[in-house]
Amino acid sequence: MKRVTLYLIILIVLLYVLDQVSKWYIVFHYNLPTPYYLDHTPVITGSSIMNFNIVRLHNTGVAFGMGNGTAWAPFLFLGVQVVALVALTILYRRNFFYNRTLKVAWACIMAGVLGNMTDRLTQGFFLPGAETKSFFTNLINGYVVDFLDFSFPWIPAEGFVDGYHWPSFNVADSCVCIAAALFLIASFMPPPQQQKNEEVKEPGVDGK
Repeated sequence: MKRVTLYLIILIVLLYVLDQVSKWYIVFHYNLPTPYYLDHTPVITGSSIMNFNIVRLHNTGVAFGMGNGTAWAPFLFLGVQVVALVALTILYRRNFFYNRTLKVAWACIMAGVLGNMTDRLTQGFFLPGAETKSFFTNLINGYVVDFLDFSFPWIPAEGFVDGYHWPSFNVADSCVCIAAALFLIASFMPPPQQQKNEEVKEPGVDGK
C-alpha cells in the first residue's frame, strides 16, 4: 500500500487552510446575498478586457453553480464528495498516482473536495435563525461560499451589461481545476521506466 508523503500532506493542509480562511473572511465581512442585492468589492473595473470583483455568493450546487438552488443538490453533491474522497484514497493506495505531477494533482483535488465539503457540513449552522432549526435542517441548508467573480466585457451576454460573467468560484474550485490540468499534462508523460522495462523484458532467460 502506498503511504502519503509528508510534502503532500503539507500541501493539502496549506490549500485547505487557505480555502477556509478566505471563505470565513467573506462570511464575516460581507452581507448575505439576496435576490436584489449582492455585496461586493470592485477590484478591477472599467477594463475592456476583464473586470474582477470580490462577492459573497451561496452555492448549493456543484462547481460553478451547477444545480444551485435545487432541493436535491445538498444531498447529491455531499454524497458525491464523500464517494470522491474514498475513491481518491483507494486509487492513491493502489499507486494510480505514480509520478510527482499526478501526486500533486491528487493533493490539489483532495484539498478542493475537503474544502467544499466542509462548507456543506458547517455553513448552514451559521445562517440567521439557525439556532431555532433542527440539526438536520441546518445540515441540508449548507452551501459553498463562492467569492471570486470575473466578467469579460468583450464577450456579449444576455442579461449582463458588463459582458459575460464566469461563474463565481473559490479556492477549492481552483484547486480542482488545477488538478484537472495536471492530470491532462500527466497523460502525455511516459510511464515509469521500471514499468517500461518490464513490458519489454523477454521471458525464459535465466542469465546462466
